[in-house]
Amino acid sequence: MISAPSKTRRGPHPILLWLLSSIGKKTIVALTGICLVLFVTGHLLGNFTIYLGPDWLNAYALHLQSLGPILWVIRLGLLAVVGAHILFTMLLWKENQAARPKKYIASDPIQTTVFARTMRLSGLCVLAFIVFHLAHFTLQIVDPSFKHLETTLDGHQVHDVYRMVVLGFSNLPVSLIYIGGLFLLTLHLSHGIGSLFQTLGFTNRTTRPLIELATKAYAWLLFLGYISIPVSVLTGLVK
Repeated sequence: MISAPSKTRRGPHPILLWLLSSIGKKTIVALTGICLVLFVTGHLLGNFTIYLGPDWLNAYALHLQSLGPILWVIRLGLLAVVGAHILFTMLLWKENQAARPKKYIASDPIQTTVFARTMRLSGLCVLAFIVFHLAHFTLQIVDPSFKHLETTLDGHQVHDVYRMVVLGFSNLPVSLIYIGGLFLLTLHLSHGIGSLFQTLGFTNRTTRPLIELATKAYAWLLFLGYISIPVSVLTGLVK
């Protein structure tokens, strides 16, 4: 009696296996982190046009709006990157927790830093800050009057982004929210950027201290650059 050939079961796709592995999750966290650091840097450079005057910032905003559907593709892509960064970070955290099921009474906090120990908390707080920022300046939900601000640029009526930013940061509680949110973002970046290089294998015992110092300095330079805008508005340097 001839038996029918058995069907061979196909295992999970190699890419899926890689994504579910520790190295795969760490690589995704690192790559998405790099994308977000590049965006934060580029966003700051664009925001710096506020120091060149209203026409410069409004022209920069108009250029972004002229991208049309492409701008929304970029925005959705950034949201996807943020979502992947958070998802794989939480998966790594659960994996680490499962590997250490027992909580010991004695611990050695000296081996880590406050930045490393608060990465998840600061990340979630930064996510809440991003939502507030989008609701404030992008969707103009926090203050709907921003939608009606217009000015003339090269003979055309355009949205007055410069005035919107000045009015927004003239509100002290709002500026404090931004400064606090940016402070948490800096705490996150000051540890996270260095971890990216380590995960991707760009550091060793010799270069690691130097790279960690450089990445921390870069994170705090971003912080000073970003908070300079609300501080300049509050102090009257930008009117």
